Amino acid sequence: MPFAVYLLGLAVFAQGTSEFMLSGLIPGIARDLQVSIPAAGLLTSAFAVGMVVGAPLMAVLSLRWSRRFALLAFLVAFLVVHVVGAVTTSYAVLLGTRVIAALANAGFLAVAMATAVALAPPDAKGRATSVLLGGVTIACVAGVPGGALLGEVWGWRSAFWAVAVALVPAIFAVLRSVPSGTPGSADARVLRSVPSGTPRSAGPRVLPSVPSGAPGPAGPRARGELRALRRPRLLVLLVLAGLVNGGTFCTFTYLAPLLTGDTGIGSSWMPLMLALFGLGSFAGVTVSGRVADRRPVRLLVICGPALAAGWAVFALTAGAPVPAVVLVFVQGTLSFAVGSTLISQVLYAAIGAPTLAAGFATAALNVGATLGPWLGGVTIGAGLGLRSPLWVSALLVAAALATAAVAHAVGRPSSAKPVEQDHPAEAQ
Repeated sequence: MPFAVYLLGLAVFAQGTSEFMLSGLIPGIARDLQVSIPAAGLLTSAFAVGMVVGAPLMAVLSLRWSRRFALLAFLVAFLVVHVVGAVTTSYAVLLGTRVIAALANAGFLAVAMATAVALAPPDAKGRATSVLLGGVTIACVAGVPGGALLGEVWGWRSAFWAVAVALVPAIFAVLRSVPSGTPGSADARVLRSVPSGTPRSAGPRVLPSVPSGAPGPAGPRARGELRALRRPRLLVLLVLAGLVNGGTFCTFTYLAPLLTGDTGIGSSWMPLMLALFGLGSFAGVTVSGRVADRRPVRLLVICGPALAAGWAVFALTAGAPVPAVVLVFVQGTLSFAVGSTLISQVLYAAIGAPTLAAGFATAALNVGATLGPWLGGVTIGAGLGLRSPLWVSALLVAAALATAAVAHAVGRPSSAKPVEQDHPAEAQ
């Protein structure tokens, strides 16, 4: 795997830390800016909405820029708004910086995914995707607890400064390591993945690339990518990714009250429990990175039902600490193994639409991350108890399985197969 892909993962880690760290900083922000806790909580909602709306919009905007310039522009914008957020005394300004940060993050992820799969070998999109999503899981394991610790010791502003500082090496790394072709040009070089059975020496077909740094025809390219996104299989994969991620974040959002309430684990153990979920998530993307390029259907057929069953078992056994602790790790592993595999298959299916597919994949993940916690909150508010989000997670994954089964029954599209015949289309 090219070293530049790991550098992109470093930037994703810094941005993922920023996205999730507010959960431990909200009380300090509310006190410092003299706003209510719910108002401070809107900073998280603003980021989520910005990610959903910004992912496809920023992906379209980036089509007219060189790949390197797009990544640098989004990273620099992300850094600047964190500096502004760290020094502002205005809640309105801080809220605005969260929206802009989300737009920059969404744009960066869209271009970074397209860049990573273009830099990786044609049959290694799953590994490239796992490296980027691994940055998010490491943020859960180390970045989020670290941000909470900084906020506790030096105040919430120090966490914003830490994110800004962490982005500096990523900016220099992108400047030195990422090719400067347009976002569509590197992907245009690979017309299609090597079909199954093709000798490795034959390689992919190569097309002329756009001159370095030259602005491409963004309008025609955007229309072409939007046409490519109409493939039914691609749309099904996006729906599946959103549902699975909704199940993941439905439970993750309410994990602390569940474990301290129904399970009876002390609140002092919560950082460890959250880190355990993050470790499971990292294990999941690592496994999917090794398997998803070769046997994606086998992984999804085994892990998908196991994920749904695991949420149900978690709901039934949440009153006992030992199974709860085990399932925190297991469900983190299964959730990210399935989710990462689905995203890699979106990119395999997106022949002719690499950047916009990555943007819509980012949007689908964030729709799920917004819808899942909302549904979990509705069930808790309805008096169904702290275990109810676990049942919602199980139902969301079951809905994904049902959607895949219906798509398979209707008929699988034959286009855009990855290197091996083992493909999510077969599970549809």
